[in-house]
Amino acid sequence: MRFIPLCLLALLLTGCVHEYHPISSATPATQHGSEPARKPAPRPAPVKIYTDATDLVSKPFRDLGEVSGDDCQSSTQDSPPNIATARKRMQIKASNLKANAVLLHKCEIVTTTAGCYRAAVCQGSALQVTDQ
Repeated sequence: MRFIPLCLLALLLTGCVHEYHPISSATPATQHGSEPARKPAPRPAPVKIYTDATDLVSKPFRDLGEVSGDDCQSSTQDSPPNIATARKRMQIKASNLKANAVLLHKCEIVTTTAGCYRAAVCQGSALQVTDQ
């Protein structure tokens, strides 16, 4: 009598172990079990942050425009806004403009942002600095 529940349990576990293969329109390469080679997503170029304008005095550069980044705390229960996250988002936006540097104007925590309880906001200028 104990044999039947054990068999049913083993049968159920075997069904859960079976690998799931969704039905999709496969290319000829994937029909034979080999995955096509995927290129990794390109990483944004590193963007250096300058906090003092005097560091740029002897370097030629081109101003590409203003960039900003923010990190929003939607409510009091959410994690607090992070200035490092806002700075990183500003760097990513500068990288999208093909900048290799940002002159940081300010980073601060504000409570006047619409839709946010509090927000970390960083603002700066995206620059293309030429090394000599």
